[in-house]
Amino acid sequence: MTVLSSRLSRGVIKTPITASFEFFPPKSEKMGETLWETVQRLAPLNPSFVSVTYGAGGSTRERTHKTVERILNETDLAPAAHLTCVGSPKAEVDAIVKDYWDLGVRHLVALRGDPLAGIGAVYEPHPEGYAYATDLVEGIKKIANFDVSVSGYPEKHPESGSWQKEIDNLKRKVDAGADRIITQYFFDNDLFDDYLDRIAAAGINIPVIPGILPIHNFEQTMVFSAKCGTSIPEWVARRFAGLQNDPETRKLVGVAIACEQVMDLVDRGLTDFHFYTMNRADLTYAICHMLGMGQQGTEKVAA
Repeated sequence: MTVLSSRLSRGVIKTPITASFEFFPPKSEKMGETLWETVQRLAPLNPSFVSVTYGAGGSTRERTHKTVERILNETDLAPAAHLTCVGSPKAEVDAIVKDYWDLGVRHLVALRGDPLAGIGAVYEPHPEGYAYATDLVEGIKKIANFDVSVSGYPEKHPESGSWQKEIDNLKRKVDAGADRIITQYFFDNDLFDDYLDRIAAAGINIPVIPGILPIHNFEQTMVFSAKCGTSIPEWVARRFAGLQNDPETRKLVGVAIACEQVMDLVDRGLTDFHFYTMNRADLTYAICHMLGMGQQGTEKVAA
């Protein structure tokens, strides 16, 4: 019996689950409609916050700002705006930070950002900008008392080279004032446990929220995972084998995999999760509903 079927047969999660959702700014009016439908669909799940990403070099800056502003003005959700170091001088970034504070945003996700040429290219700091996420966190905290999240990588950032460098860099971000760590998505929970051990050994004691990716398109997930350094276990690949032309079954498989992963993390003591929604509500909503989110009392999963 799988972890999921075993938990569902018992029908109860004893500890309430909380979650946050990540969106990306829409590139067209049609995509904007889809995003807003997703926001409205997921809002009743009462997420702790919803984050909106920021394109390389600020390529989506205005769209990110408009999306965050609309969430703030038209919903009861707490938006968290992503901000990167790439392609902008400090004065420009500082002005954006101040503008978010004046708008009423109180949570920022501070990231170095991908190189302008894309993942895998050599990163070059802006000569007048914040060089790395550590510097950005320090700059944000000097401007206002934002709640600041930073990224973490359970399988190391592709540029780190060693675990020592990876954890040292994370520690610098925490020492600069980061309030929580949101991790890159992963599929092997044992690797996440190892990551938590490394963090604890380094004296890092702020919350670590595991990133969960419900798989909508397995082929695209494989391509992106290879770039960002996330491994895909063979058992995950086997579950999607032969389903290239069967989108409905792929959805069911994606939900099952994510539910099993989160249920297992709950058994390991985790209660808070960050879902990469890909601006789609279906899989994330189903997973969170099965976890008891948005239900009266939050303890029932199945009758």
